[in-house]
Formats: sequence, structure tokens, C-alpha cells
Amino acid sequence: MINTMSLLTLLAISRDPIAQKFSFELKEAALQYGASLHTEGEQSFNGTYYSERWVSNQLLDTQQREHLRLITNKYSADLCFLKPDLNTNPIRVLAMDMDSTLINIECIDEIADFTGKKAAVAQITEATMRGEIKDFKESLRRRVALLEGVPADTLEAVYRERLRPNPGAAELLAGAHERGIFTLLVSGGFTFFTEKLRQQFDLKRTQANTLEIIDNRLTGKVLGDIVDGFAKAFYLDEVCSNLGCTKVNSMTMGDGANDLIMMTGSGISVAYRAKPVVKEKADAAFDYVGLDAALLLIA
Repeated sequence: MINTMSLLTLLAISRDPIAQKFSFELKEAALQYGASLHTEGEQSFNGTYYSERWVSNQLLDTQQREHLRLITNKYSADLCFLKPDLNTNPIRVLAMDMDSTLINIECIDEIADFTGKKAAVAQITEATMRGEIKDFKESLRRRVALLEGVPADTLEAVYRERLRPNPGAAELLAGAHERGIFTLLVSGGFTFFTEKLRQQFDLKRTQANTLEIIDNRLTGKVLGDIVDGFAKAFYLDEVCSNLGCTKVNSMTMGDGANDLIMMTGSGISVAYRAKPVVKEKADAAFDYVGLDAALLLIA
């Protein structure tokens, strides 16, 4: 008899019907590692996404998962690896990063663009998100310093002209609230933007950094403690504790290296159009589907 507690569930999600050829290729690749994939139920369609599930008779390491994801990506689909004990730990908290996860931009880069300094700021941002700059706090201070003298109304211009929720954001948050899931937005970005998103999506809690403004201009400094990767994880743990649950009862979503501390140990971790270092560690990696596909992980 197979011990179902030791099994791994694979879930493919696509905007288009999932071809039988893909299923065959996935199973053939898994056999190379000695893993047998058994189709679980029929292909499903929820009105937006097609999905198909397989159960593996063994766990897969990082390299094996990445190989299977590369195969999946050839079919414009995304592949998720769901923990065997997921059903015994219901999701009660959804914790998300903001920049390039919930929304389409890195806010600090766009603020800098209004002053002709986007290239300098974006270079530091990219290196930080890839994990090349390890100290997020120092990275943020360096970038914010380049914003000294920027008119404060630039923040409103960025929000109005450039900030857009990523595909599926509204549907994901509405679906989470319908399920009674607590929504937490934790960002290394700025409170100006998280507050607007809190109001727009009725988010239960937001945490971010506060830009110092004097005489209606940015001073190039951040007020108070900086929200970095450790702080994101702390705020998630705090919310879980207040709700009487643990981190395994959370779904976490991010795109950069500073999200990994928060994502590690959560019930489901989702990398959204993320850097490679994040994708390889996440349970789910979304490159083709929208944020709302995450609802299929807790169906």
C-alpha cells in the first residue's frame, strides 16, 4: 500500500487546454528520476484556467523540479508542487509582496524616473532582487538617497500614471476574502502606495517603509525601521500568532530574494514572475498565469 502522507502533488495551470502530449512528456521525464506520476482526476476548467493534477510516489529535489518546470513552460503553463500535508493545514493568511508582485512596477524605480535617475536606482534594485546585494536595508538607503529633492507630488503621479495591479490581483484578493483569509501586504516599498492599495482592495493589514518629506520634497531618508526580508517574516508570524495559527497556515507570494525568508516554511509559497533564486525555492512559480491562479492551490 502507498503511504499517501509521503506523496507529492503536481499541479499544472494554463490559460489553454492542457495537451495530452504534455502529460506524457512530464511523466516520461519524471521516470528518469525513478518517480511515477499518476493522474489524479480529470482536467479541470474554472472559467479562467485549465488545471491538471498528478501524484508522485516520491519527493523531487530542486534540480528535478526545475527540469519539470522547463517542460511545462514549453506548453505556456506553470507547474506547482504541493506539500502532502496541505489539506491538514488550511490556509488562513495570504501574505504578499507589493512591487512586481501585487503591482506591475518597482515604485522606487518609477519615482527616480521622474528625476532622470531611474537607471542608477534600477541597477541597485535588480541586484538586490537577484540576491547579489545581501543587505536590503543598505540597498534601500542607497536608492532612497538618490531621491533627495524629488517633489512629493511625484508619488501621486507614479500611482496615477504607472502603477497597475498585476493580472488577477483583484480576483485573488476577492477570493481570499470570500474564504475568510486574512490579507497581509508586506513591502520593502513605501506606505504611500500600500495605503492606497489597502483602500482599493480592502486589505486587512499593510506594512511598508515611510519616506521622509519636508517642505513637500523627499529628503532622501526613510523614517523608522526599514521593512526588509526579516521584517516581512516577522509581520507574517505576528499575524499568524494573533489568529491562533502558524506559518504553515499561510500562503506567501513574492518575486525577489528579500521575500524568501517570509516564503520559507509557509504552507504554500508562490513565486510570481520572479527571479530564478526565488522560483527554485517556491512551491509554485507563475510565469504564464495570473495571481488569481493561486486560488486553485487551495481549492
